[in-house]
Amino acid sequence: MAATDLEFFNVGTTVSCRTCLDKEVEGEVLAFDSATRMLILKSEATSARPSLNNVHLLNLSYVSDVKVKKDRENSEKPPEPLSLNIARLNGRAKEMIDKKRKLVAALKAGVSPEGQRLFVAINKTLDEISWDKEDIVVMRNVRISPPYTADTVRGDTAAVNHVRKIVEKHQKEREAGATKY
Repeated sequence: MAATDLEFFNVGTTVSCRTCLDKEVEGEVLAFDSATRMLILKSEATSARPSLNNVHLLNLSYVSDVKVKKDRENSEKPPEPLSLNIARLNGRAKEMIDKKRKLVAALKAGVSPEGQRLFVAINKTLDEISWDKEDIVVMRNVRISPPYTADTVRGDTAAVNHVRKIVEKHQKEREAGATKY
């Protein structure tokens, strides 16, 4: 069956496709959009771990052949979509927006790229971080000033030691990355 003969795919149907790179992809249909001719297939994980799956997004405009291996029975109900935790998704979206706003604030303040990289590195472990002009403020009582080294960390003793370790680790990773190239 050629790709142009198919107008839709039932969710749960097993299909095999030959891509423009002459690669055979076989899997269960998760979704199909006829407007964009995009097909999403789920297949066994290449890592052979039963808890994982590979997901393939195929543009049928670039598929030379599509074969239906096993059609989902019409009497069989399609699988129920998983419910989404909307509150959790909204929380994650808000968190990501806040992080992007913090980075934009750094760009507006004219902070150096090294300062921005350090900010991102600290923000991976500590959420309570912000900018005060060119200074990075961590947990409201620790400040890191340019040139953003462990020596420029100032504030409460316990918090300073913790933040200084993060800064030192970031500097070591940056130096190790620079020596690789």
